[in-house]
Amino acid sequence: MDDHPDRLLDVHEAATLLGLKASTLYQWAYERRVPVVKPSGPRGPVRFRMSTLMKLIDSWERPALRPPSERPGVRGGSRGT
Repeated sequence: MDDHPDRLLDVHEAATLLGLKASTLYQWAYERRVPVVKPSGPRGPVRFRMSTLMKLIDSWERPALRPPSERPGVRGGSRGT
C-alpha cells in the first residue's frame, strides 16, 4: 500500500490487507462490525479507511508467549532434536 493513512480502499484491497475474503468484509460492513465510508450515498460502493483497518489489525495483535526455555518443564529451545 502507501503512506496515506486515510486513503480509501475498495473491498478487494481491504480484504487483501486483512487476509479475508471480500464476502466476509462485505458481511462485516453490513453487520457494522467495521466502519465504512460510502462516498456516493447509502446505495453506493463501500470504502474502508486505511487508518481504520490498521487500527483493526493492531487490535488483533496478541502478545507472544514466553520462550520455551522459560516455560516450566521445557528444556532448550528446539523441538524434536
